[in-house]
Amino acid sequence: IMWVWCGCLPCIITGSNHSINNVLFTYPYIDMSRRYSLLQCAKVQSILLLLGRRFVNQCRPQSSARKPFIRRNLSTSYSAPRMDSTSPLVLRLVAASISAANTAGDIVRDIMKKGDLGIVEKTGINDVQTAADRAAQRTIVSSLSRVFPRVTIIGEEDLDEDEDTITDAGYDDSVLEKQCPENLLSTEEEDVVIWVDPLDGTKEYTQGYLDHVTVLIGISVAGKSVAGVIHQPFYNYEAGPDAELGRTMWGVVGIGVYGVEQLPLATDKRIITTTRSHSTPEVQAAINAMEPDEVLRVGGAGHKVLLLIEGKAHCYLFASPGCKKWDTCAPQALLEALGGRLTDIHGNQMQYDKDVKRPNSAGVLASCRDHDWYLSKIPESIKTKLHA
Repeated sequence: IMWVWCGCLPCIITGSNHSINNVLFTYPYIDMSRRYSLLQCAKVQSILLLLGRRFVNQCRPQSSARKPFIRRNLSTSYSAPRMDSTSPLVLRLVAASISAANTAGDIVRDIMKKGDLGIVEKTGINDVQTAADRAAQRTIVSSLSRVFPRVTIIGEEDLDEDEDTITDAGYDDSVLEKQCPENLLSTEEEDVVIWVDPLDGTKEYTQGYLDHVTVLIGISVAGKSVAGVIHQPFYNYEAGPDAELGRTMWGVVGIGVYGVEQLPLATDKRIITTTRSHSTPEVQAAINAMEPDEVLRVGGAGHKVLLLIEGKAHCYLFASPGCKKWDTCAPQALLEALGGRLTDIHGNQMQYDKDVKRPNSAGVLASCRDHDWYLSKIPESIKTKLHA
């Protein structure tokens, strides 16, 4: 107990994070008994630190409301990576986003391995940010901005523009070999908004649920999600110390999805996936109305949609306004490229233009099939509470 409290007190006073969450135990090659004991101590220490910071922050002058990072029309003197400029813009955006997501994944794993997660509280104890969120977003935004200076990029984290990490992540040239859909051939940079969630499932990241964590880069054109990249930094992390970690999946509506195989759904039961840590009475009532045989409560919107794609769940339901555009833009593109749908609980299409409100205020409903049936099962009382 004294170790836990003494480790937190200097952090609460100084704002430092250096004694919090030495989380090397989350890697599979750490002895399991030691891994478990460290996990319990780190969880207690994290809670004490966040509670202490809440008290300290309440004693300080309040700043203005947190806003997401937005970069648009960047003029830069940096030289961009060489890419065939004759390839359609959307394919070049995806090619660069794949490499940026892979680089971000390296950063996320490296910070986890070093053990100092740099946890800070954003809007409350259930809404935290880590050094991995900050570093990954700077890398993604910097890398894409250099190559596509007139594209609007909106990231989840509120970061100063002068804190960029100058990064040349390169690009995946295999994407440029694909045939671009005709409706996207004339896309200009000014038509594009990129939505970045540098670490989807931050809370799970701090608690050791590493398979829930994803890096999301969604590409919208004229307000519609058309392409996306999902990177799982810790995919295969339980396979042993010699296992290769991470996988990257990408898709374009009209082309298809690569890096993940769509698997058939169970026909003898109905499985719903939903939030692990942000449930409400409305969320539970909507789930009950579906009469599921099984409910998978997991973290991260990207992870939930992957469960649909890989045949592990029939429907992703979140009847709450807590989800944001950067959570859904990339997963929606992959799901729709495979013939699925992602809408709000009224069946309306999500809009992703640069001036749209960030929260998905009418909730999220996603499925690979039978979408209209799931829509019909949501109680009208819940639909009325969540205005479109």
